[in-house]
Amino acid sequence: MDDALRHLVHDYALESYEEELELLRTLARIPAPSHHEDRRAAFVAAWLRDHGANNVQVDGAKNVTCLLGDPDAPALLAFAAHTDVVFDDTDKLPLTEDDERLFAPGVGDDTANLVGLLMATKWLLAHPEALPQGSGVLVVANSCEEGLGNLDGTRAIFQTYGQRIREFTSFDLYLPQCISTAVGSHRFRITVRTQGGHSYHDFGRPNAIAELCTLVDDLYHVTLPDETITYNVGRIEGGTTVNSIAAEASVLYEYRSTSEQALAQMRTVLDGIVEAHRHDGVEIAVETIGIRPGSAPFEDDGLQRLTERHLDVIRSITRREPDQSPASTDANIPLSLGIPANTIGAVTGALLHTRDEWIEKKSLAEGLEVILACMLSPLCEC
Repeated sequence: MDDALRHLVHDYALESYEEELELLRTLARIPAPSHHEDRRAAFVAAWLRDHGANNVQVDGAKNVTCLLGDPDAPALLAFAAHTDVVFDDTDKLPLTEDDERLFAPGVGDDTANLVGLLMATKWLLAHPEALPQGSGVLVVANSCEEGLGNLDGTRAIFQTYGQRIREFTSFDLYLPQCISTAVGSHRFRITVRTQGGHSYHDFGRPNAIAELCTLVDDLYHVTLPDETITYNVGRIEGGTTVNSIAAEASVLYEYRSTSEQALAQMRTVLDGIVEAHRHDGVEIAVETIGIRPGSAPFEDDGLQRLTERHLDVIRSITRREPDQSPASTDANIPLSLGIPANTIGAVTGALLHTRDEWIEKKSLAEGLEVILACMLSPLCEC
């Protein structure tokens, strides 16, 4: 990493620390369930306009987009962080802090990363000369990364901009992660229905809960067609009262893999198990509730070049070896389209997807260095 760039991002991160921390305190309190990110989107759009951005839009998917440089440039570098959190709160999110840590639901996943992206964008807005003539940068605060958001926000971005996006970098999760391999997933609601009845007078009729439990047991004793596959039952519900034979019960079920072939094989396994559990008096419905694609093959070394550039940034700034473990992130969408993409962690913290999630406040400065360096590095090559 170039020394001049290293000093630039370091100095900016230090001088911006208090402003970045205060912005995080504000944004982390704004509720943003997937598909309901309206308030965060409105805040982010207004913040960008207040800092000089002229080309800011909130699209139908509740993504905030900010185009910098030439809006008609044939190739765009896209940088994103998601606005949604896993919690359904519609009231102000709780936030507490001590000298070292800031606690809030979703504070690290992904609010702190989003704040870093905004602060880096502020630098670019103040230094338009950093954008070479004819180049374009697309900054995105996207919706629907979490859970059953199904990456709908990023899907909408690529429906709009498509192959104009030359590279895509999302900022999510923790330092020093650098993810270039997508974990795909298939998600289902499996529902069992029976006639039901009275627990005493109709004893012996099929019970939807019991039928579902035996099906789940088989799902957990399956011979996996590929060692890369993981699976999980994340929610189970059904029945009515203790003295009623359950007429309906359902589970939410998913499996994951880095291999699209393995995902297809696992669907065949699932269909076979479900079919084996169908019998007189028992109906089983399988509803697909989410598909996250895995990586497509790359015909050139574009992904390798992008990843090596980011690995160099992370090593230079953090003095740590990057964690390249696969994951499921917004980068799944471009990676499935054969577009070079990485997801970079830019904060230190823990307990994501819990209400006790926290980040180390001092890590914001190091994370901002990483984000701004990742945004400036390809521009320096233009």
